[in-house]
Amino acid sequence: MTTVITYGTFDLFHIGHLRLLQRLRGLGDRLVVGVSTDEFNAIKGKKTVVPYAHRADIVAAIREVDAVFPEQRWEQKRDDIVRERADIFAMGDDWVGRFDDLSDLCKVVYLPRTRDVSTTEIRQMVNALHLDRVAELQRAVQHLQDLVARL
Repeated sequence: MTTVITYGTFDLFHIGHLRLLQRLRGLGDRLVVGVSTDEFNAIKGKKTVVPYAHRADIVAAIREVDAVFPEQRWEQKRDDIVRERADIFAMGDDWVGRFDDLSDLCKVVYLPRTRDVSTTEIRQMVNALHLDRVAELQRAVQHLQDLVARL
């Protein structure tokens, strides 16, 4: 049995996350996933929209995922690989080279990310929509103020 281990925040779960998990599972018979806790994300300078417990539940519900555990610090990966008896450590290719030091414990693989989708892009789109809505509301308020002033 080949075990694959990976990590991620998985905030605003999207098709890119799903496809990555599917491709990761395709590398082996068992996929275990470390989901970054809110506290660890704060250390990394990330602020999540969805709380850890919900993100972990979402990832655990994916049929390709066999187990989920909390990622609480950078240094835990070696212990996790040994505990899970991982044969392959795999991440998206935005991390190329970052975890090569783990190759003494298992094979390290970097897979291409799904094109044209990312949590950052989704967050930027939501922010842009929010700003558009705020501007629209400001115009409406100004229009109402103008009407009231004319009365």
